[in-house]
Amino acid sequence: MNSTNDIVRAHVWAQGRVQGVGFRAHVEYFARQIGGLTGWVRNVGYDTVEAVIEGEQEKVERLIEGIEIGPRASRVDNVRVEWETVTGEFKMFGVNRSR
Repeated sequence: MNSTNDIVRAHVWAQGRVQGVGFRAHVEYFARQIGGLTGWVRNVGYDTVEAVIEGEQEKVERLIEGIEIGPRASRVDNVRVEWETVTGEFKMFGVNRSR
């Protein structure tokens, strides 16, 4: 049984009006406010932001909730989450170059 303190990895895609509205900066700021999260966020295509997040399950889920809401100027139409195997490859949470 999973504990909320278990380390997990979530791969997240948010679609909608998520570019040109400070979305990546919002996700990075929120991740740092929560603390203890590592990974990245980046733009993909013209209507999608992608993120990979590792950390305690409860904290990862809080960040996913923040992604679902987005910053004030955004509109999130769809969020897809895939749970993956933790790799521990990240040292911090940051913004990556767009793909």
